[in-house]
Amino acid sequence: MNYLVLMRHGESQWNLENRFTGFHNIDLSDAGRKEAAEAGQALKKLGVTFDQVFTSTLQRAYHTAEIALKEAGQADLLDTMIKHDDLRERDYGDLTGLNKDETRAKYGDEQVHIWRRSYDVNPPGGECLQDVVENRVRPYYEAEIKPMLDQGQNILIAAHGNSLRAMLIILGVETPESINAAEIPTGAPLIFELENGKIQKRYFLSEKEAA
Repeated sequence: MNYLVLMRHGESQWNLENRFTGFHNIDLSDAGRKEAAEAGQALKKLGVTFDQVFTSTLQRAYHTAEIALKEAGQADLLDTMIKHDDLRERDYGDLTGLNKDETRAKYGDEQVHIWRRSYDVNPPGGECLQDVVENRVRPYYEAEIKPMLDQGQNILIAAHGNSLRAMLIILGVETPESINAAEIPTGAPLIFELENGKIQKRYFLSEKEAA
Protein backbone atom coordinates (compact mmCIF):
# COMPACT_ATOMS: atom_id res chain seq x y z
CA MET A 1 0.00 0.00 0.00
CA ASN A 2 1.15 3.55 -0.66
CA TYR A 3 -0.17 7.00 0.10
CA LEU A 4 -1.14 10.14 -1.76
CA VAL A 5 -1.74 13.12 0.52
CA LEU A 6 -3.39 16.31 -0.71
CA MET A 7 -2.90 19.31 1.55
CA ARG A 8 -4.41 22.73 1.00
CA HIS A 9 -2.22 25.54 2.26
CA GLY A 10 -2.94 27.05 5.65
CA GLU A 11 -5.00 30.21 5.90
CA SER A 12 -3.44 33.03 3.89
CA GLN A 13 -3.62 36.72 4.72
CA TRP A 14 -6.15 37.20 1.92
CA ASN A 15 -8.22 34.23 3.13
CA LEU A 16 -8.36 36.12 6.42
CA GLU A 17 -9.40 39.31 4.61
CA ASN A 18 -12.00 37.40 2.52
CA ARG A 19 -10.41 38.36 -0.81
CA PHE A 20 -10.19 36.47 -4.11
CA THR A 21 -6.54 35.46 -4.21
CA GLY A 22 -5.86 33.41 -7.35
CA PHE A 23 -2.32 33.86 -8.70
CA HIS A 24 -1.51 36.67 -6.24
CA ASN A 25 1.50 35.56 -4.21
CA ILE A 26 0.25 36.32 -0.71
CA ASP A 27 1.78 34.57 2.31
CA LEU A 28 0.26 32.69 5.23
CA SER A 29 -1.43 34.39 8.15
CA ASP A 30 -0.34 33.56 11.69
CA ALA A 31 -3.29 31.15 11.88
CA GLY A 32 -2.17 29.59 8.59
CA ARG A 33 1.31 28.90 9.92
CA LYS A 34 -0.25 27.26 12.96
CA GLU A 35 -2.48 25.12 10.69
CA ALA A 36 0.57 24.03 8.70
CA ALA A 37 2.42 23.06 11.88
CA GLU A 38 -0.58 21.08 13.16
CA ALA A 39 -0.86 19.32 9.81
CA GLY A 40 2.79 18.30 10.06
CA GLN A 41 2.28 17.00 13.57
CA ALA A 42 -0.69 14.94 12.40
CA LEU A 43 1.33 13.53 9.48
CA LYS A 44 4.09 12.57 11.91
CA LYS A 45 1.59 10.57 13.97
CA LEU A 46 0.27 8.92 10.80
CA GLY A 47 3.79 7.61 10.27
CA VAL A 48 4.04 7.90 6.50
CA THR A 49 7.48 8.64 5.06
CA PHE A 50 7.17 10.57 1.81
CA ASP A 51 9.28 9.88 -1.23
CA GLN A 52 8.49 13.12 -3.04
CA VAL A 53 6.73 16.41 -2.33
CA PHE A 54 5.09 18.58 -4.98
CA THR A 55 3.85 22.11 -4.43
CA SER A 56 2.87 25.19 -6.37
CA THR A 57 5.14 28.17 -6.97
CA LEU A 58 3.00 30.36 -4.70
CA GLN A 59 4.53 30.93 -1.28
CA ARG A 60 1.41 30.14 0.75
CA ALA A 61 1.57 26.58 -0.63
CA TYR A 62 5.29 25.90 -0.40
CA HIS A 63 5.61 27.58 3.00
CA THR A 64 2.84 25.26 4.23
CA ALA A 65 4.79 22.28 2.90
CA GLU A 66 8.03 23.52 4.50
CA ILE A 67 6.44 24.03 7.93
CA ALA A 68 4.57 20.72 7.80
CA LEU A 69 7.62 18.72 6.71
CA LYS A 70 9.74 20.16 9.51
CA GLU A 71 7.05 19.29 12.06
CA ALA A 72 6.71 15.81 10.56
CA GLY A 73 10.45 15.16 10.93
CA GLN A 74 10.97 15.03 7.17
CA ALA A 75 12.85 18.28 6.57
CA ASP A 76 15.31 16.34 4.36
CA LEU A 77 12.64 16.50 1.62
CA LEU A 78 12.89 20.30 1.41
CA ASP A 79 15.93 20.05 -0.87
CA THR A 80 14.10 17.90 -3.42
CA MET A 81 10.64 19.47 -3.19
CA ILE A 82 9.31 20.23 -6.67
CA LYS A 83 7.49 23.55 -7.23
CA HIS A 84 5.46 23.96 -10.41
CA ASP A 85 3.17 26.63 -11.88
CA ASP A 86 0.64 24.01 -12.99
CA LEU A 87 -0.31 23.40 -9.35
CA ARG A 88 -1.17 27.04 -8.65
CA GLU A 89 -4.60 28.22 -7.57
CA ARG A 90 -6.92 29.09 -10.41
CA ASP A 91 -6.61 32.56 -11.90
CA TYR A 92 -9.52 34.69 -10.71
CA GLY A 93 -8.73 37.35 -13.32
CA ASP A 94 -10.48 40.67 -12.69
CA LEU A 95 -11.82 39.43 -9.35
CA THR A 96 -8.30 39.05 -7.88
CA GLY A 97 -7.92 41.16 -4.75
CA LEU A 98 -11.61 42.00 -4.44
CA ASN A 99 -13.45 41.38 -1.18
CA LYS A 100 -15.93 38.55 -1.73
CA ASP A 101 -18.78 40.21 0.18
CA GLU A 102 -18.32 43.49 -1.71
CA THR A 103 -18.24 41.55 -4.99
CA ARG A 104 -21.56 39.87 -4.09
CA ALA A 105 -23.07 43.25 -3.29
CA LYS A 106 -21.95 44.56 -6.69
CA TYR A 107 -22.75 41.60 -8.97
CA GLY A 108 -25.29 39.63 -6.90
CA ASP A 109 -24.99 36.40 -4.93
CA GLU A 110 -26.00 34.17 -7.83
CA GLN A 111 -23.44 35.55 -10.29
CA VAL A 112 -20.60 35.35 -7.79
CA HIS A 113 -21.61 31.78 -6.86
CA ILE A 114 -21.50 30.83 -10.56
CA TRP A 115 -18.03 32.35 -10.94
CA ARG A 116 -16.77 30.58 -7.81
CA ARG A 117 -18.37 27.17 -8.13
CA SER A 118 -19.45 26.37 -11.68
CA TYR A 119 -17.22 23.97 -13.56
CA ASP A 120 -17.05 25.69 -16.93
CA VAL A 121 -17.95 29.39 -16.47
CA ASN A 122 -14.96 31.73 -16.35
CA PRO A 123 -14.81 34.77 -14.07
CA PRO A 124 -13.94 37.92 -16.06
CA GLY A 125 -10.38 37.52 -17.37
CA GLY A 126 -9.78 34.33 -15.37
CA GLU A 127 -9.92 30.53 -15.41
CA CYS A 128 -12.82 28.21 -14.72
CA LEU A 129 -12.20 24.94 -12.89
CA GLN A 130 -12.34 23.03 -16.18
CA ASP A 131 -9.36 25.10 -17.39
CA VAL A 132 -7.42 24.17 -14.26
CA VAL A 133 -8.24 20.46 -14.70
CA GLU A 134 -7.58 20.07 -18.41
CA ASN A 135 -4.92 22.70 -19.15
CA ARG A 136 -2.73 22.37 -16.09
CA VAL A 137 -3.30 19.81 -13.36
CA ARG A 138 -4.26 16.73 -15.39
CA PRO A 139 -1.29 16.94 -17.82
CA TYR A 140 1.12 17.60 -14.97
CA TYR A 141 -0.30 14.82 -12.79
CA GLU A 142 -0.20 12.25 -15.56
CA ALA A 143 3.33 13.16 -16.64
CA GLU A 144 5.04 13.71 -13.28
CA ILE A 145 3.04 12.41 -10.31
CA LYS A 146 1.07 9.35 -11.45
CA PRO A 147 4.19 7.41 -12.55
CA MET A 148 5.60 7.74 -9.01
CA LEU A 149 2.33 6.59 -7.45
CA ASP A 150 2.25 3.64 -9.85
CA GLN A 151 5.71 2.68 -8.57
CA GLY A 152 4.34 2.56 -5.02
CA GLN A 153 5.87 5.80 -3.81
CA ASN A 154 4.31 8.01 -1.12
CA ILE A 155 3.52 11.48 -2.45
CA LEU A 156 2.53 14.74 -0.76
CA ILE A 157 0.97 17.55 -2.81
CA ALA A 158 0.66 20.93 -1.08
CA ALA A 159 -1.44 23.22 -3.21
CA HIS A 160 -4.69 25.22 -3.30
CA GLY A 161 -8.42 24.78 -2.99
CA ASN A 162 -9.10 24.70 -6.72
CA SER A 163 -5.99 22.85 -7.90
CA LEU A 164 -6.81 20.18 -5.31
CA ARG A 165 -10.48 20.11 -6.34
CA ALA A 166 -9.12 19.51 -9.84
CA MET A 167 -7.15 16.58 -8.43
CA LEU A 168 -10.34 15.06 -7.00
CA ILE A 169 -11.85 15.04 -10.49
CA ILE A 170 -8.67 13.61 -12.04
CA LEU A 171 -8.56 10.86 -9.40
CA GLY A 172 -12.18 9.98 -10.21
CA VAL A 173 -13.57 10.55 -6.71
CA GLU A 174 -15.57 13.60 -7.82
CA THR A 175 -17.18 14.61 -11.12
CA PRO A 176 -17.80 18.00 -12.74
CA GLU A 177 -21.36 17.63 -11.42
CA SER A 178 -20.44 16.76 -7.82
CA ILE A 179 -17.35 18.91 -7.35
CA ASN A 180 -19.42 21.95 -6.41
CA ALA A 181 -20.11 20.43 -3.00
CA ALA A 182 -16.53 19.31 -2.33
CA GLU A 183 -14.79 21.37 0.34
CA ILE A 184 -11.11 21.14 1.25
CA PRO A 185 -10.37 22.98 4.51
CA THR A 186 -7.12 24.92 4.89
CA GLY A 187 -4.32 22.94 6.49
CA ALA A 188 -6.23 19.63 6.67
CA PRO A 189 -4.40 16.75 4.90
CA LEU A 190 -6.64 14.54 2.76
CA ILE A 191 -5.27 11.00 2.79
CA PHE A 192 -5.65 8.47 -0.02
CA GLU A 193 -4.57 4.90 0.64
CA LEU A 194 -3.69 3.18 -2.64
CA GLU A 195 -3.15 -0.43 -3.58
CA ASN A 196 -1.98 -1.34 -7.09
CA GLY A 197 -2.87 2.16 -8.22
CA LYS A 198 -6.46 1.96 -6.95
CA ILE A 199 -7.87 4.07 -4.13
CA GLN A 200 -8.85 1.92 -1.17
CA LYS A 201 -9.63 4.63 1.40
CA ARG A 202 -9.80 8.41 1.62
CA TYR A 203 -10.19 10.53 4.73
CA PHE A 204 -9.21 13.86 6.22
CA LEU A 205 -6.50 13.65 8.82
CA SER A 206 -6.66 15.55 12.06
CA GLU A 207 -4.37 15.28 15.05
CA LYS A 208 -7.17 13.51 16.90
CA GLU A 209 -7.64 10.92 14.14
CA ALA A 210 -3.90 10.32 13.91
CA ALA A 211 -3.45 9.91 17.66
